[in-house]
Amino acid sequence: MSLSLEEKRILESIYIASENDPLKPEFPSDDPKFPATPTVRISVPGFTNVWLKDESKNPTGTHKDRMAWEIIVTYRDFLLAKERGQITGDLPIMSIISSGSAAFAIQTQLRHYGLPNLRVLVDAHIDIQIIESLKKIGCEIYETNLSKYPLGFRDILTLTNNPDGFDITSNEALDPTTRFYDWLSYEIINNSPDYCFIPFGTGNLYENVLNVNKREISTTLHDPRFSGDVDTLRRCHFIGVTTNNPRTKADKLYSPHLPFVHFDEQWIRFYRYAGFCGDNSGVQLLQESFLEKAYTLMEEQRIDCEYSGIAGLGMLLQMKESIPADAKILIVNTGKVKYR
Repeated sequence: MSLSLEEKRILESIYIASENDPLKPEFPSDDPKFPATPTVRISVPGFTNVWLKDESKNPTGTHKDRMAWEIIVTYRDFLLAKERGQITGDLPIMSIISSGSAAFAIQTQLRHYGLPNLRVLVDAHIDIQIIESLKKIGCEIYETNLSKYPLGFRDILTLTNNPDGFDITSNEALDPTTRFYDWLSYEIINNSPDYCFIPFGTGNLYENVLNVNKREISTTLHDPRFSGDVDTLRRCHFIGVTTNNPRTKADKLYSPHLPFVHFDEQWIRFYRYAGFCGDNSGVQLLQESFLEKAYTLMEEQRIDCEYSGIAGLGMLLQMKESIPADAKILIVNTGKVKYR
């Protein structure tokens, strides 16, 4: 089955310069560059060498823009399959559970390319202003109580009235822990820090960084994007930061159910034993008082962030007594969504 004129237009508009050539980056689509966002030095009392990977500089303000681009690439795959006659009918619709930032980033890209609108499952207690912002750019919103029980992909598709579509939240075929943030992972590890602090919500970013790090320290045939120091990265302590506080201000890091997270203690324990990361690597629970201090510190330095995005700095403050003052530290700021 051939493509319609509109589908041909969409396919031609999705341009991928390369899969992994740093001289031909693919993101952001309107102004590709590598690295795509800056890493800047910040001042943290008690430490002399702290850097911030600032994802707030992305198009909609968060690292979710990178995930959104990969959804566009996925639609390109669909269109190519249809052009070859492998599939027929309309393009499938995507569904997702979101607290706002991922849905906003994805729908922004879908609307830009003229692709089917995203169906978004949100918690019944979500801020009404977030719902209005998502509706304004074309998202179809469905509400439920996400704290009741974990949802499988069939539940999500049913609750979003999308039986023939795909759920982004759970879809293994999308390779979320190796593909969503592969370019970002290289931008992070190329800094060769001694400690790296990463917010842990869905866990996709943390796992992606560890998977890329494992790949690069286990081979002599490096990806063209890699420019880090292997010896340093073998010993780098990758700290994922999350919370079990249902009243936390880092609301994107808390969920009563995270059914699609691959991370578990055995996984990271294996990575530590195999020498793929430092022996203090793991996911830690953040205390709210340190989160407040981190947010205030970034406000003073005019860094655009939200509580969830800057949780890594909070963990650095919480672990202050156990980290050398002169260690090279990288904080990943996952940003703050720019609703409009």
